Amino acid sequence: MKLVILDRDGVINEDRDDFVKNTMEWQPLPRSCDAIANLTQAGWHVVVATNQSGIGRGLFDMHALNAMHEKMHRLVNQAGGRIDAVVFCPHVADDNCRCRKPEPGMVEEIMERFNVRGEGLPLIGDSLRDLQAVAAVGGRPILVRSGKGLRTLDKGGLPEGTVVFDDLFEAADYLINHED
Repeated sequence: MKLVILDRDGVINEDRDDFVKNTMEWQPLPRSCDAIANLTQAGWHVVVATNQSGIGRGLFDMHALNAMHEKMHRLVNQAGGRIDAVVFCPHVADDNCRCRKPEPGMVEEIMERFNVRGEGLPLIGDSLRDLQAVAAVGGRPILVRSGKGLRTLDKGGLPEGTVVFDDLFEAADYLINHED
């Protein structure tokens, strides 16, 4: 099974320093829905793994999160794509949970749910913690320069083997054309 994990904010949709809190603030990045459609049409399963500490901080509730994800699914479907699952962590960093990236809990949940191995599993993200979460299970870290990606790249310290692309569209194109 070809499966790719995507971070949400800064990869699929615009990121905000004050958190994406509702459907009005959830705006897709250029070509992101097309990228997911291209992956789907090339036989990839797409799963989103996203830290959503805005819930733990009381900035928005599950109803708002579900509405944002419904919008994301709708726009991706309209582009001809599909997101097979969305996994999220509602905790704040002080909760010290195992699911909040950079911990690998969400990645491990996806591996179990879809019966895939961690080795070579690609995750496309814009932050170091995204890359660390997949590197912890032997996966393939892929950084995009969108969202916080440029800042992440400037700070350095990326996991070994990290590949870098301008955006999700270019990263998806790479996966489609460089399948193992």
